[in-house]
Amino acid sequence: MSKPTALIAFAAVTLALGLAGCSAGSAGAEVTGTWGTPDATGTPGLELNADESVTGTDGCNRMVGTWSLNGDTVEFGTFASTLMACEGVDTWLSGASTATVDGATMTIQNAGGDEIGTLERVD
Repeated sequence: MSKPTALIAFAAVTLALGLAGCSAGSAGAEVTGTWGTPDATGTPGLELNADESVTGTDGCNRMVGTWSLNGDTVEFGTFASTLMACEGVDTWLSGASTATVDGATMTIQNAGGDEIGTLERVD
């Protein structure tokens, strides 16, 4: 392979890898941010960070964990959380396993694939 041909091949591979990285990043950018109201007592919410960490609350307990994007599905790792008892608070978000996003609405599913709730994008 001649030197100019090798340079062109290197440039093409570099460009392809860069574009692949951008497409994955843009998909992640669609889900990163604040969903629901994670700082309000009694209401659920999550903050999905670009480093694939997640923090939030199920309305009663503080939650921390990880997330990843698999196609169009957000997959949550195991959440660590506090274990407070709050009367009258539905802690459905603690059962989150996956989620899908449609515009400004994140639909949360449990491990069985059943929809357990929705969160609206705040930012």
